[in-house]
Amino acid sequence: MLRRQLIRHGEAIVLIALGGIVGANLRYAVGAAAGDALLTTLLVNTVGSFGLGVLLFDARADEVLTKRVRYVFGTGFFASFTTYSTFVADIALTAPELAVPYIIASYASGFGGVLASRKIVSATSTTAIQPPTPGDD
Repeated sequence: MLRRQLIRHGEAIVLIALGGIVGANLRYAVGAAAGDALLTTLLVNTVGSFGLGVLLFDARADEVLTKRVRYVFGTGFFASFTTYSTFVADIALTAPELAVPYIIASYASGFGGVLASRKIVSATSTTAIQPPTPGDD
């Protein structure tokens, strides 16, 4: 039993690492191509919020995506593609008259991405999205 658990956890670690490598490098490429602008961070975090929402709501509805896919894309790719630390650094380095609208736009677009993903998954799902139950991971 212990060996099977170690293999399963090892597989998860490898899948997360692979997703993280791709997500981090894509984030770097997007930033390098766009010049690391505030708008780039806003766009990356919005796309990441939408993608994470799809994974979350799929897990609550039809579970079309496997747990392995959620490891690669959720914990790996999107976690390293999105950039909360860059968001905070952007705020700290931006003039207050621009920082406040940027904060509002960032949170609004993040929540908007998640809500849009919920709507899309709900529209394409054959099962209603279920709320989380205690003990879900």
